Amino acid sequence: MRILLVNPPNCGRSIPEERYGIDSLKQIFRGEPLALQTLAGNLPDHDVRIVDLKAAPDTLDEALTTFTPDLVGFTAMTCEVNTVLALARRVRNTCSASIVVGGCHASCEPEDFNRAEIDWIVIGLGTVALRELAEALENGKTPGVDGVANTSPAHKLHWRPRSYAAADAGSDTIPRYDLVEEYRSEYYLSSLGLQMGLVSSALGCPYACNFCCIPPITGKRYLTRSIPAVIADIETLENTPVIRLVDANSFGNPKHALQLAEALASAGVKREYLADVRSDTVVRHPELLQRWKDVGLRAVVIGFEAIDTLTLEVMNKNNSADRNRAAIEILHRLGITIVGDFIINPDYTEAQFDQLGAFAHEQGIELPMYSILTPLSGTELHRQLRPQIRIHDLDYYTLTNAVLPTRLDEELFYQRYAALLCEGHRTAKV
Repeated sequence: MRILLVNPPNCGRSIPEERYGIDSLKQIFRGEPLALQTLAGNLPDHDVRIVDLKAAPDTLDEALTTFTPDLVGFTAMTCEVNTVLALARRVRNTCSASIVVGGCHASCEPEDFNRAEIDWIVIGLGTVALRELAEALENGKTPGVDGVANTSPAHKLHWRPRSYAAADAGSDTIPRYDLVEEYRSEYYLSSLGLQMGLVSSALGCPYACNFCCIPPITGKRYLTRSIPAVIADIETLENTPVIRLVDANSFGNPKHALQLAEALASAGVKREYLADVRSDTVVRHPELLQRWKDVGLRAVVIGFEAIDTLTLEVMNKNNSADRNRAAIEILHRLGITIVGDFIINPDYTEAQFDQLGAFAHEQGIELPMYSILTPLSGTELHRQLRPQIRIHDLDYYTLTNAVLPTRLDEELFYQRYAALLCEGHRTAKV
């Protein structure tokens, strides 16, 4: 079977740009479509191509004409839903391929894809599910794959959830990095001039932050990939000096994380790493961070989210402001750079903007990153705040738009938000 996997183009709309001419809230990292590469790696018996419309926006029609796929697969974040539906209609009008969609939004709110332009929806991890779907379609069978729903626009979706195992995490699958080699030069962190390769060592997260869309993807499980497979992925990216571990929580299993660090040392793998960790992991396991520093850990991304414990409790973060400060101290002592994520509530006052900016500066966070609190579909936050949501067009769910009412005058809110972002990027030291 010929399978075309499509990474949608850069999309999403910007209120601050459209209404107030504030055009500084731009995407700063264009990463390779690792999820699609992993899917492709688990389809060895099929002819698979990847079209990355973020790197080459006008190449879909040519691929449909020259490759003539039997199955076209899309991935989509929330802000990409409308664009993917439009692309699916284009595929429908161009060829006879079956159309499947997966990714974060499909896993959290699959009914949004229960449309005539879509045939199948993968709900949760698709590494094994897509292969099983392709095999069934190729054999002319009516698929009954766990974690895959057949669309029925006039009715509610029905499907059997998957019981996730290590295989679903692609434990032994090397992603098809070769399928995007032509785009390799496009994958970089522009604000810092870093070219990165993406590797996954774990999927899911054992925590339940109310704003997070990760848990539904793995049925709320935390799955680690086999250590030999992770090392094989890193070694495959032989010309990439910086490896971004894209896990939602790279050290969510400290024992596995330590074993991976030891294996990298034993194998003599020489790379620099950027990984996502929680501050409480840093505080409880400083020796783990030291070992990773020894094998090349350059920076960590930490979701601090807020600077006070009460707000963290409201987010169900299961963490505290004191623990965040302790983690910052440990990481600075170890010489590990901090990329700190913070969430700005649309209810912010000017004083709160001042306090957040002062905290990031005083704590010496090398690259503070700020997003706007966004109730993504399928999250507990969305269920809590649904009556307050004033913007329902998913194009604006980029985490840089206030879809909830702002306390400040809206233009002033975005001016303060843009100023925080610009200051953080100006002083970045990663």
